[in-house]
Amino acid sequence: MKKITHIISLSFAILLVSSCGKDWLEIKPNNLTLEAFYYQTEEEVYQGLIAAYDVLQWGGTDGWTMKEGLLNAASDDCYAGGSDAADQPSWVAYDNFTLDPFLGPQQGLWRKGYTGIYRANLILQKLEGAPAEIPMDFKDRVSAEAKFLRAFYYFDLIRFFENIPLIKAPLPFEDIYTQTQAPPEDVYAFIEQDLNDVRNTFELPETLPSGELGRVTKGAATALLGKVILFQNNESRMAEAAAIFEEVINSGLYDLEQNFGDIFNNDNEFGIESIFEISHSGKQPGGWGNFNNGETEGNYSVQFFGMRDYVGPIYADGWSFCPVTESLVALMQNDPRFPHTIIDAAALQQQGASYTPAYQDTGYFIRKYSSKQDDEALDGDHELNWGNNVREIRLADVYLMAAEALARSGGDMQARSYLNRVRTRVGLQPVGGIMGSDLLEAIYRERQLELATEGHRFFDLVRTGRAYTVLGSQGFTAGKNEVLPIPQTEIDITEGNLKQNQGY
Repeated sequence: MKKITHIISLSFAILLVSSCGKDWLEIKPNNLTLEAFYYQTEEEVYQGLIAAYDVLQWGGTDGWTMKEGLLNAASDDCYAGGSDAADQPSWVAYDNFTLDPFLGPQQGLWRKGYTGIYRANLILQKLEGAPAEIPMDFKDRVSAEAKFLRAFYYFDLIRFFENIPLIKAPLPFEDIYTQTQAPPEDVYAFIEQDLNDVRNTFELPETLPSGELGRVTKGAATALLGKVILFQNNESRMAEAAAIFEEVINSGLYDLEQNFGDIFNNDNEFGIESIFEISHSGKQPGGWGNFNNGETEGNYSVQFFGMRDYVGPIYADGWSFCPVTESLVALMQNDPRFPHTIIDAAALQQQGASYTPAYQDTGYFIRKYSSKQDDEALDGDHELNWGNNVREIRLADVYLMAAEALARSGGDMQARSYLNRVRTRVGLQPVGGIMGSDLLEAIYRERQLELATEGHRFFDLVRTGRAYTVLGSQGFTAGKNEVLPIPQTEIDITEGNLKQNQGY
């Protein structure tokens, strides 16, 4: 079944999922219910919202499609890794840019994105006809969350593919095969409109009670809007982006963790620095029979990043994907964030540990989303049940995006201030009176160090026009590899209405 067909076919009947990682999402589903008779109660609407959130967790869609891991492999932070060059060919193809319309992670990423959009569109449509007895404030909050999720999924899709269909509501069956790609500026405008609607929804909270952690807040919507504007790389809008980021900074709701090493600890989920997290849990006993598309709640990246056949202290074994590159190790060697970002296998071996070196082994592995023995699930297949949340947006990221936007719009002094807040948190000396291109370079370097292996680097290189300079030796072709190919199955099923991206 082709991808768009799969998405739209969900409109005939819906079996809503029961979980998305945390207590507030653990509502048990009803049995299969005809969609026409659903969404008649507050609980049913709530479960529709859960279904839209659930796609955030997906990592097993048409292969292994964990966003952070794939983007690490595509960047100069990591190699693809794995057992050998034939282990997950789509990851290897993204690492060395040998992608083609049939080879790469594009099919799973496309399906994941449009499934999320379909589910968000559906709940928004159903809210319009929901019974009057459902409280309006509840409807407004659900609507805001669904729009945020739709914007989030579209933002991923346009960064991965650039030329994509813009589907604003569930499609009639007869329109499935006639979809064409929208101009990217129209997609960005739609994303921005959704996020502005979310920010202006009074019912959307700024903070969350413990039982609702993982839901969208105004801070998350505001930070994402600033990021969307920044990514479009329009110099005339940099001051606008900076002002939006400063709304988050000046809200007083977030702060930098005093200890950088605490950010990614599982016992510090939804910490003071976290603005938006994607929830995962090891409490659902998922297994190999049901690991696709949210049927487990685990973070598969954790298993991927671990050392193969590891025996020793602290860590559990993994599959040796995304070994850290020698260039990142050299860059971070004397940085205080190194031990909290990178695992030095040689140091562990000196303590008696062992592991099996695998494809592209460097002896260095990702620490931020590492597989620790203390975090192993107690039930199900532990490989699929890591409960590490993804820190999708955190305050240090916002500080550095604000610094960049200010530096690009003449606000050098405040840009240096935000840059230095990130540096001094880890004990580095503040930068002095640099400005202009020197300041921008310092901000870009700080983003690489602060956010290393979190999946930001590749898109940062693309949006700032530095991808070929940094990744050319890795196989990157300018004018082509900034985006993935459109899945050939989607082009075929629309009989050419969808057009392939340049170079593929």
